[in-house]
Amino acid sequence: MDQNKSEEFYARLLDQLKESTTWPSNYLYKFIVLSDPEKIDQIQKIFDNTGAVIESKKSKKGKYTSVSVTVNLKSPEEVIAKYKEVGQVEGVISL
Repeated sequence: MDQNKSEEFYARLLDQLKESTTWPSNYLYKFIVLSDPEKIDQIQKIFDNTGAVIESKKSKKGKYTSVSVTVNLKSPEEVIAKYKEVGQVEGVISL
């Protein structure tokens, strides 16, 4: 993703989160990744020690895995920080 578009996206998301949610709050992340245990493990490690509830489900043919993470965060800035961290994992699609 183009760096400028990425920053614009995060700025817009930050504004939406500030307007629509009272913080601290639970936030649900949804990611799609190839069914590679190493990549799924990388995502899980990002949320280690946060009290996150992580669920994963393989696609019908097993090529992809959806990873849902529900975690209580203190601010919308924390939401953005985790998106950026997970964005470093190769091939992850954030929904």
